[in-house]
Amino acid sequence: MDEVKVIEIKKSVFADNDKDAADLRQELKAKGLYLLNLMSAPGSGKTTTLIRTINLLKDKLRIAVMEADIDSDVDAVKIKDATGIPSIQLHTGGMCHLDAEMTRQGLANVPQDGLDLVILENVGNLVCPAEFDTGAVCNAMILSVPEGDDKPLKYPLMFSVCDVVVINKIDVMPYFDFNLDKCKEYIRMRNPKAQVIPISATTGEGVQAFADWLLEQVNNWKQ
Repeated sequence: MDEVKVIEIKKSVFADNDKDAADLRQELKAKGLYLLNLMSAPGSGKTTTLIRTINLLKDKLRIAVMEADIDSDVDAVKIKDATGIPSIQLHTGGMCHLDAEMTRQGLANVPQDGLDLVILENVGNLVCPAEFDTGAVCNAMILSVPEGDDKPLKYPLMFSVCDVVVINKIDVMPYFDFNLDKCKEYIRMRNPKAQVIPISATTGEGVQAFADWLLEQVNNWKQ
């Protein structure tokens, strides 16, 4: 009886995606275009944080946004109406993540002439998006206070792949069992190099620090 042939599909898919992502980053570098991949769980405040941040930066940088979702264009419309910058919606067809090829397809529909920064708001999920390199220059995530300070322990990959962790909704911290120092400790356990920036997208507290950090990253990338 012939042996059953086993094909490591998952391994080859990730390997191909990693190469595509590396190629995309090289193309972005040549254009001087910075791509930020923003991840989080649903309801963490990604869109509100983006609106606050973009409005602080849009006079200094030329920005566009790609909103990824399983369906609907609610967030893309909200971003465009609140900031006035170009915003497109990426429908993933039921998939819970974006990969490098999907990101490339999205970028092909963004007018890139003169752009400095494209922000990709990934699908709301703490697992799948962390597994796929989108080709972004930087990975960022938002952790909201109501989610709990132990999330870095429960979702280690997400925190290990991120260059910056924005802790949102600090204005409601007195009403939740959330220890900010403990959360920072857990994040450093997963990723000692990650920048941690506490903010409240609702009140605006701390958002300037995130905007300043992002502006510096974009300027450094273009050099």
